[in-house]
Amino acid sequence: MCRACAFPHEIPLSTRYRDPRSSIANYSPLIRNASMQLRPAPASSGQHVSPEPPPLCWRWVGERGLLVATGAATLARYALLSAGAFDEVEDIVPADESVLVILRRGATISPDLRRALTAPLVEQQAIAGTRHEILAEYGGEAGPDLAAVAARAGLDAATYVRIHAAAEHAVVFLGFQPGFAYLRGVPSALHAPRRSTPRREVAAGSIAVGGAYTGIYPASGPGGWNIIGRTRAVLFDPQRETPCLLAPGDRVVFVPA
Repeated sequence: MCRACAFPHEIPLSTRYRDPRSSIANYSPLIRNASMQLRPAPASSGQHVSPEPPPLCWRWVGERGLLVATGAATLARYALLSAGAFDEVEDIVPADESVLVILRRGATISPDLRRALTAPLVEQQAIAGTRHEILAEYGGEAGPDLAAVAARAGLDAATYVRIHAAAEHAVVFLGFQPGFAYLRGVPSALHAPRRSTPRREVAAGSIAVGGAYTGIYPASGPGGWNIIGRTRAVLFDPQRETPCLLAPGDRVVFVPA
């Protein structure tokens, strides 16, 4: 195992390197710039390994965060870590191609958690999330960018809507606003770059496309994604027992109104 893969909890805290940019608030992009080689562990006989190689390296973020590279296997790693119910873990936060594990104060990494951070992933590992059917009004005033996004994909608006609505979108992680879910599931032909100039105001419930993701704005505010529709579904309600409608591992199907 490379030196970068050594478990840093064995290094005295006072001697650890601290990147001044590292904090829980901006953990997600850090691992992508790490100069380390990630090599998959050999699979045991008969094991169906995930197409994404399991990460063998992780790094500290602050004094209690462990950032694990996941590639496209974020949900599988999140499922494995969540199923462990580790006493030393306070929270597990999935992000774009990484998972952040936050330890309780004063806790050390147990052998079981150490194994879960690097164990090979199998295809069957998944989160038993909820399937949501969300009524969506596509185009028109509700989706002012639909025509342009469809044209960029070489499609008419009706065909774009049909393909987008036929997909089952996986909730990979939440961020940006409380309850804002990043959804993956549409073919790459439907991906669209973010707008060069963000809007000052995007209406709550707006369905938008940004890069490979579809998102739904839980509240009104500025935004730079391409708005293709709108829903009346309430994505975030602090008065609900579970404030966020969507959670990592859930699946979303948009039903055209």
